[in-house]
Amino acid sequence: MKELHTWFKNNKREFPWRVDRTPYKVWVSEVMLQQTRASVVISYFERWMALFPDIKALAAATTEQVIKAWEGLGYYSRARNLHAAAQKIVNEFGGTIPSTRSHLETIRGLGPYTIGAILSFGFQQRAPAVDGNVTRVLSRYFCIEENVCKQSVKRQIEGKADALLDENEPWITSEALIELGATVCQPKPKCSECPLQKNCIGLQQNKASSLPIKNQEPETTILRRAVALIEAEGKILLKQGKAGELMADLYEFPYFEMGKERWPREKTMREILKKWDLKVESTGIFAEVRHTFTRYKAYLYPERFQARCTKTIENYRWVNREELSSLPFSAGHRKIVQEFLK
Repeated sequence: MKELHTWFKNNKREFPWRVDRTPYKVWVSEVMLQQTRASVVISYFERWMALFPDIKALAAATTEQVIKAWEGLGYYSRARNLHAAAQKIVNEFGGTIPSTRSHLETIRGLGPYTIGAILSFGFQQRAPAVDGNVTRVLSRYFCIEENVCKQSVKRQIEGKADALLDENEPWITSEALIELGATVCQPKPKCSECPLQKNCIGLQQNKASSLPIKNQEPETTILRRAVALIEAEGKILLKQGKAGELMADLYEFPYFEMGKERWPREKTMREILKKWDLKVESTGIFAEVRHTFTRYKAYLYPERFQARCTKTIENYRWVNREELSSLPFSAGHRKIVQEFLK
């Protein structure tokens, strides 16, 4: 792996989590980087570190503060798990991230890859860190023509990753493999730029582009929603997602599933009256907002309504306009908030 190490030292990208590296920085950055591009993560990581510079600061924060800091990164269970794990580390490990696999495995939200990354990059121990990038690199390098989603194949790849680790600087090998997958051995591979091309079996057999073999992606479900911005007495109606729901802890405006056809405004007004016994008048329409999450693509059609007065509605709350910018919203509804506040 000498060629890989040389390539990495000459080509690695500069990121804030690679400066003055600590186990905490490694942990936060690796969780943020799951399902999110590195270029997007940079600003979130820097803001997170300013708000929660260490484990104790994160543990002491409220759930709403944590979710707000995460707002826009998606997959919010990652933020909730970080928060819960920080509290466990403070309560059970004195505020210090443990340096053993057995202890790390007891912490909620830490899977095999994140544990490997913390041990490898945070503590400079010999530990394979196999993410999607490494899986792609090694499935091609060893020409593994099996479904990489199978547990047996995952174990096989992890074993091969471990065997490749350098004796003196194993953490360099792990990070170099990740970097290689992110920048060169991409879904469409740049084999001519790869430092491992001489020994890559997938390239030699002209199979690199067809690997890895994975489960078929689920089909995207289209959603069309009438979003109601209902105002009364200087306040606006919101709902916060409950624990266990897809949008747990996030705020959204009331909305209705429309089906295949966009509703006329009279239909939305009738549904508001029917559901909450709230008589409203339409006061404006906002532009359509598109929002993709998990396996859904939502088309949001926001419309502004005025009610005569606020009334208690179960599971909803009326908030002042000034509060909107400080509350954590789901991505699509955050775009509506930004338009509304203009």
